[in-house]
Amino acid sequence: MTDNQGLPNYSGDPQGGGGFNNPGPPPNNNLVWAILTTILCCLPFGIVSIVKANQVNTLWAQGQPAAAQEAANAAKKWAIIAAIVGVVVGILYFVLVVALGVFSADMNNYR
Repeated sequence: MTDNQGLPNYSGDPQGGGGFNNPGPPPNNNLVWAILTTILCCLPFGIVSIVKANQVNTLWAQGQPAAAQEAANAAKKWAIIAAIVGVVVGILYFVLVVALGVFSADMNNYR
């Protein structure tokens, strides 16, 4: 089987879709979001998101579209969790710094 340029098409789909008889392209693996949330928000949950995102294309190439979609959904879920945890921790840190600053300023009045 060849594509319209005469090159071999090993995808099993005459339109150039996914691996082993998978229809269309693989699902979005959300790897960019996984990396960004790992760097900017929450390292542990971001790493889980990266691992899940890396599984998407592998599962798709193995002919497991349902498992690939499930891994893509899990990668997105863990990226969202990492972002939420990162924002919450950032807010708590800000509140703690402000509270300690107010407490420190208040303690200077008693000297």
